[in-house]
Amino acid sequence: MEKFDLYKLVRDNVALLQPYSSARDEFKTEGKEMIFLDANENPFNSGLNRYPDPQQSKLKQRLSQKKDIGTDKILLGNGSDEVLDLIFRAFCEPGMDNIISLPPTYGMYKVLADINNIENREVLLNHDFEPDVTAILNQVNPRTKLIFLCSPNNPSANSFEKEKILEILNNFKGIVVIDEAYIDFSEEKSWISELKNYPNLIVTQTFSKALGMAGIRLGILYASSEIIQILNKIKPPYNVNQLTQDKAEEILDSFDSIKSRVTEIVSERKVLSKALLQVEFITKIYKSDANFLLIEVDDANRRYDQLLKKGIVVRNRSKQPLCKNCLRMTVGTKEENSRLINALKELNND
Repeated sequence: MEKFDLYKLVRDNVALLQPYSSARDEFKTEGKEMIFLDANENPFNSGLNRYPDPQQSKLKQRLSQKKDIGTDKILLGNGSDEVLDLIFRAFCEPGMDNIISLPPTYGMYKVLADINNIENREVLLNHDFEPDVTAILNQVNPRTKLIFLCSPNNPSANSFEKEKILEILNNFKGIVVIDEAYIDFSEEKSWISELKNYPNLIVTQTFSKALGMAGIRLGILYASSEIIQILNKIKPPYNVNQLTQDKAEEILDSFDSIKSRVTEIVSERKVLSKALLQVEFITKIYKSDANFLLIEVDDANRRYDQLLKKGIVVRNRSKQPLCKNCLRMTVGTKEENSRLINALKELNND
């Protein structure tokens, strides 16, 4: 790969942008008692009357220690969708540029492309749900800014082969975004460790899955400090609220219990996979590196409706490419999985 030039990819208006400077950006406390009269806040203490740290410094420090990466290489957002949207807004010129996504995959890549008026060039995964690298690179033109790789992938649950990802990283002059929302459930190593080797790499993760904090809406983006600087120019000044920051710090302090729950989910995934083999109308169970299983059944619409009547909600993915008659089932608690298995077995003769 020839030398990567990040600044050739940045939108002209973003490169020239002077970001908004909030009161809390301009002043950093030195630890002593201060009277804050700079931000027009309500002076009466409610515990939340002050604006949150716009850079989430304490939380980033905790993540830095857990992930062994500098705080200058971390961006936090209001869910992964916000950090993904920031990537579009920083690098893709509306009505001119394009991105590449690999269906079946996370649907927000397409939605964000549509919102930002960016062409989405879709290149189907092959029948093993792996990237077709030749087809991907053949779709690249001078206006291609981003390639999105969801690994482990949603809805297929598999991790992409490392060699295929490396081939894309080494041959694409734009930015490769690896979405690792489900990485904690995989035995594969996170691509965060490769950031130092690939300046065109962005890795996104989330507090929603393994950390069990979907309700606080906190997404994480890891990249070079140069990419983070660009994204910081356009992010809203107080995009992560104080309650979210506090809860995120709290959950990181109980990391051992989180790892224990992940281990339990992976164990239950194996139990569920084995039990599903006994269900006659299930024709295939795909290998999973995530906290869910993709299964192929005889009639997905019918089986989805039958499970609903039994009080069990799964996801019908039949309309996705390569997913005909496929249901996606999240791995629940032991009790929930047992109820799912019993319900499916009851439907065997239905």
